[in-house]
Amino acid sequence: MHDIDALGDLRGQRVLLRADLNVPLDGSRISDDGRIRAVLPTIQRLVTAGARVIVCSHLGRPEGRPEPRYSLRPVATRLGELLGASVKLADDVVGPSARRVVAELADGSVGLLENLRFEPGETSRDDAVRGAFADQLAGFADVYVGDGFGAVHRRHASVWDAPRRLPRAAGGLILREVEVLRGLVADPARPYVVVLGGSKVSDKLAVIDSLLPRVDVLLVGGGMCYTFLAAQGFAVGNSLLEPDRFEACRRFLATGKVVLPVDVVVAPEISAEAPTQTVAVDAIPAGWRGLDIGPATVARFREELEGAQTVFWNGPLGVVELAPFAAGTRGVAEAVAALGTLTVVGGGDSAAALVSLGIDPARFAHVSTGGGASLAYLEGRTLPGLAALEG
Repeated sequence: MHDIDALGDLRGQRVLLRADLNVPLDGSRISDDGRIRAVLPTIQRLVTAGARVIVCSHLGRPEGRPEPRYSLRPVATRLGELLGASVKLADDVVGPSARRVVAELADGSVGLLENLRFEPGETSRDDAVRGAFADQLAGFADVYVGDGFGAVHRRHASVWDAPRRLPRAAGGLILREVEVLRGLVADPARPYVVVLGGSKVSDKLAVIDSLLPRVDVLLVGGGMCYTFLAAQGFAVGNSLLEPDRFEACRRFLATGKVVLPVDVVVAPEISAEAPTQTVAVDAIPAGWRGLDIGPATVARFREELEGAQTVFWNGPLGVVELAPFAAGTRGVAEAVAALGTLTVVGGGDSAAALVSLGIDPARFAHVSTGGGASLAYLEGRTLPGLAALEG
C-alpha cells in the first residue's frame, strides 16, 4: 500500500476519504468520539495539502434506506469542532445535495456525505449494483484515500470497488493498524499472551486456530468460556453454551496453552438488580448463569500476564455494561495496561469497555479501531479494503 505522499500534489484535488465514523450514539449525542479522533490526523494532513476532502462513512445498520437515527449529522458537528472549521453535511449520499456539497468545496475544506448504508448499492452482493454505486462515488473525486480500518474486512462499494477506480493510497490510521497487527503475526516479542472474551466460541474459532500456534498463553473469559468449561464436563447452569463447539474446545485445550476461569460471578438473570454469587467453576448453581470472571480468576490471569512482552486483548470478560459484572474486565484491563510493553486492544467491544470503565486508552500501546477487522487480519484472511489499496 502507498502512503498519501505517493499521490503527489493534492492542492485543488478532490479526495474521497473513506473513514470509519461508526461512533456510538446515545440518541443524537456521541458517547465516544474515538473513531473521529483516530482519522483526524489524516483529514488534517489532506486539508494542509490544500485538498478538497470528501469524507464518507457508514453509521449503524440501516437497511439500504435513509433512517434519521443513523444520520451522520452529529458526526459532522463533532468533526467540525475538532477541526475548528465548518464541515458541510450532504442530505444524501450521491444525490443532488451531495453533488452540491462537492461542487462548493474550496481548497483545504471538508465535506461529509450522508450515511453510505442509506444506499442499497453500498452493501449489495450483486457486483453490478455495487459497482454502479461505486461509479457514482468515484465520480466525485480525483483520488481515493482509505483510512476506515474498521470496515476493511467488508466487500462494500466504498471499501472494495471505489478505490479500484481511482489513484489510491492508505491513510496513516490504516498503515499504523497494519504495522501493529503484522507484528503480532510475524515475530512477536515473547512471552506472547492473548486474552479473548466475548459471547461465543463460534465467533472466535478461526482466530483461535490461527493464534494458538503463535502464542504462549491464551486466557479465555466472557460468555465463550462456559462452552470450554462444559466441554470439560462442568455443569454451567443457564450460562451461554454452544454444545456443537465442544470438540473444537477440547482440541484447543489439548494444546496446553489455554487457561480458563477458576471462579465466576453468577446470577439468575442478566440484571444489575439480580442477586449474585461468586462460585468456583465446578459449583455453578442450576438455573443460574455465569456473567463475569471472579476475583481468583483475575488473580490467575494477572500471574499469566506478568512479564508478557506482547499482549493482544479482544472481547470483554463479563457483561461489562452492568456494574455487578464489570470487575473482571476491569481487573484484567488494568493488569494489561500496567505492563508497559506491546499491549494491543482489538477494537470494537473491547475499546468500548475501556471507555465505559473509565480506563484511559492511552495506557495501551495500541487500541485498534476495528474489532472485526483486527480479528480477520489475525486469522490470515485477505481483507478487501486492504487488497483494494495495493498496487
